[in-house]
Amino acid sequence: MIRQGLSTALRFASLRSRRRAALAYAALAVTLTVTAALALDRIFPPDLTRYHERSTEVVDANGRLLRAFTTADGRWRLKTTIDDVDPSYIALLKAYEDCRFDWHPGVDLMAVVRATGLLIARGHVVSGASTLTMQAARLLEPRKRTFRNKVIEAARALQLEWRFSKREVMAIYLTLTPMGGNLEGVRAASLAYFGKEPRHLSAAEAALLVAIPQAPSKRRPDRFAAAAQAGRDGVLARGLEDGVIDRALYDKAMSRPVPTQRLALPMNAPHLSAWLAGQSPNAAVPTTIRLQLQQSLEQLVAEERGQLTDKAQIAMVVMDNRTGGVVAWLGGGDFFGRAGQVDLVRAHRSPGSALKPMIYALAFDDRTLHPESLVEDVPVRFKDWLPRNFDRDHQGAVTVRHALQQSLNVPAVLALERVGPARFLSALRSAGATPILPPGDPGTSLGMALGSATISPLEMAGLYSGLANGGRFSLPQVRRDQPRPAPVQIVGDDAAWYVADVLADAPLPDGFASLPVALRERRIAYKTGTSAGFRDAWAAGYSANWTVVVWVGHADGTPRPGQLGRAAALPILFKAFGRLPGEDNRGTRPPADVLRVGSWKELPLRMQRLAPTAVEGAPRIAYPPPDARLELGTHDTVTLAASGTGRLHWLVNGRPIAGTSWTPDGAGEMRLAVVDDTGRSSAVLVHIVRRQ
Repeated sequence: MIRQGLSTALRFASLRSRRRAALAYAALAVTLTVTAALALDRIFPPDLTRYHERSTEVVDANGRLLRAFTTADGRWRLKTTIDDVDPSYIALLKAYEDCRFDWHPGVDLMAVVRATGLLIARGHVVSGASTLTMQAARLLEPRKRTFRNKVIEAARALQLEWRFSKREVMAIYLTLTPMGGNLEGVRAASLAYFGKEPRHLSAAEAALLVAIPQAPSKRRPDRFAAAAQAGRDGVLARGLEDGVIDRALYDKAMSRPVPTQRLALPMNAPHLSAWLAGQSPNAAVPTTIRLQLQQSLEQLVAEERGQLTDKAQIAMVVMDNRTGGVVAWLGGGDFFGRAGQVDLVRAHRSPGSALKPMIYALAFDDRTLHPESLVEDVPVRFKDWLPRNFDRDHQGAVTVRHALQQSLNVPAVLALERVGPARFLSALRSAGATPILPPGDPGTSLGMALGSATISPLEMAGLYSGLANGGRFSLPQVRRDQPRPAPVQIVGDDAAWYVADVLADAPLPDGFASLPVALRERRIAYKTGTSAGFRDAWAAGYSANWTVVVWVGHADGTPRPGQLGRAAALPILFKAFGRLPGEDNRGTRPPADVLRVGSWKELPLRMQRLAPTAVEGAPRIAYPPPDARLELGTHDTVTLAASGTGRLHWLVNGRPIAGTSWTPDGAGEMRLAVVDDTGRSSAVLVHIVRRQ
């Protein structure tokens, strides 16, 4: 009895010992397996190269696609996540492809057992056991369909599930799944077949996108519509069977036709998109562009360009003055036509008179000029250069306000002479512009007042937006993923206000009796420019919220005789403002230090007049002397006298008179000027008083 008990106890002890050993071996085996799996995972990580080599996307301020680009291997492969697609698509996809996707570890053992049983029972493959995760693994590393490769796919699927969440695994599938031709991923297919993002797919559309990857070369709806529809209907039937869709939705979806053609992917702001895509390949580039504004202004430019008999190009850039962001970028029309891919928003062109407001802003800021200052518009020779107005005439003594509104050339050159060309050039560069000087010009030429230094429409927009922001200038911002440049104060609020106050009353183009009603409350300040030879026509303007720059011309610089900025570009600028959102009317009140006067005589002495600098050898007026008071009868004449070489020409208030005998036609202040044949001149003001 005792011996039997001892024997039983020994057997139990031995059994416990063997169990402990078995558990130890099992634990060791599991540990070794896990260690081996971790080691293999580390040594052979999943190759995500294809997933990361995606199409470059350029998107607007709200994330909407402006333009996408094919990958290096010519594929449309747009990143797609679960959040990018309609929930109905995900539900149909899981029902049709992998109903236990949310639960299995990458390999569905129940599906494997079912597929194996059917294979044994029927002698051929009836159903597969491939999960969405296994398909994602195959899409990452495409292989021929063999048993060995199937095992590798299963291992890779387990590895993907170990490394990534279900949402991330699904994103790989949604991005890489083949959709016919060079389309990959649900977003690319939705845009190409339906012309829309997949966030709002109908049941019929969702089912078609589930069906195509089953046989992408045979179910392309643009080539094999019947096969595509049959595949789609099969997906809808499965969805009805599994309760994903109800009968009413099923019937409606079944009645819908499949698309029979492939659409072009979005092509908004193509010039900007191409430029940014070159900076950030395989990425999504966020911009400040507003898609609806971009499309509206693209339509406007297309309409305006269609009316040009010479098919000149129109470039336009629009900025939001409040944010400094570019909201519309039109680099030209007919992108795939001759010279159509030249981005004219970034191209440097001669600005003509469009930079004159910056010259006057600097002079206003120096307190050496005021809008009511008198300036001499007379023939003046600056060394070997004799600038003239476009109409080849001169207007004599005028206010700076009038000179800027009428874009008179000599006053602008005189103002630049006072400001200093080097300082003006430095101010442009500080504001973010990169003016290109003509060969041999060290930056001291007065010709910059009339457009000798080239500038781009984008830089022009930055300058005018700076004036709109009270003289605070910064580079135009176009990428939302980069910090906004800090503004630089170049002129004061009062100088900027003077410029806006002057330009808001500039002459309207021919055919405009007044601004359209929709624009009258905007208080638009605007200036035009025309380059030498009529190669470039400009209009630049700003309101409280917006800055618009329009350029019209040929990309190759072909002249357009007679096409002034005022006629060719300014009407387009007004039409563009008509398509912009309303204003908040900020900044309408003048700054506290604005100097208001009734006439130039009330200004401080240094600000009263801007006259040509005395030039060596210039003629000098001997009679009448400066500020002379002449009491004359109605028919009295004045004999004019001056010293100088060669033939001398006299002007009264900018109008030439014959000889040296002058009969004043009225009383008041009058300006006498004498000019020699080389353009050198001098002038005096006299006061005519009628004798009683």
